[in-house]
Amino acid sequence: QVQLVESGGGLVQPGGSLRLSCAASGSIFSINDMGWYRQVPGKQRELVAAITRTGSANYGDSVKGRFTISRDNATNTVTLQMNSLKPADTAVYLCTAVHVQVVAASIRRYELWGQGAQVTVSS
Repeated sequence: QVQLVESGGGLVQPGGSLRLSCAASGSIFSINDMGWYRQVPGKQRELVAAITRTGSANYGDSVKGRFTISRDNATNTVTLQMNSLKPADTAVYLCTAVHVQVVAASIRRYELWGQGAQVTVSS
C-alpha cells in the first residue's frame, strides 16, 4: 500500500551539512505527522524532529538550532536539513509518517517507517 523511501545520508566532516529526504508513495489517503528518528547501536532511539501537516515543527534538544525539518504535502515528502554536524550526530536516520485512512465512519492510523539512512560525521 503506502511506503516511505529515504534518500541522502553519507559521510561528512564535523561542521558540515547533509540533507535527508523521505517520500511516501502508494495509495495515500492522508499523511499526517512526519518525522525523523535516529538510532545508534546499543543506545535508545532518539526523536530528531517531527512536523505536522500544517508545518508545526518539534525538535529534539540535541539538534535544536542546527537541524530544520520541512515537508511538501503535494509530494508527501519530508526533508531534514542538517547543519553544523557533530560526531555525536552519527547514526542511522529513520523516516516515519502516520498514514490516516477513513473507511466508512472508521479512522485507521498506520505508522510507517523508511529503510534508514546512514549519517557518519567524522574527520
